[in-house]
Amino acid sequence: MHIEVKPVAYNKISSKNRQENSCEIRKRVNRARKIQLERYKKLNIYANSELTPGLLDQFCELDVQAKEVLRMAFERLDLSGRAYGRILKVARTIADLDGKEQIQSEHIAEAIQYRNLDRKYWKRSSNSFQKE
Repeated sequence: MHIEVKPVAYNKISSKNRQENSCEIRKRVNRARKIQLERYKKLNIYANSELTPGLLDQFCELDVQAKEVLRMAFERLDLSGRAYGRILKVARTIADLDGKEQIQSEHIAEAIQYRNLDRKYWKRSSNSFQKE
């Protein structure tokens, strides 16, 4: 997964508005990890990334809006079947970080954004990937 980090404006950095600090982020990540460990304890897997295609339907339930966002993305971005599983796994993790049982449209949209960024900077050439 690749994430594009854009420059931050001075007024955001100097703002008195409270931002999530590293300690809070660590707690949220640890909560998400505990959710995953509990969810998969009977399956002998430890993380969303280990979900097989057969387990995606069971553990990556989408609400109606999320299904629509995913459908539109596939139509517009010409995504592959392999991308489907990757998007669902990342969306499941985003939902876990958000403390949500069901994957919602904003989780799918964020996961698609990461996938789309991959496509922006990498292109398929022959049998290997090359940076553009």
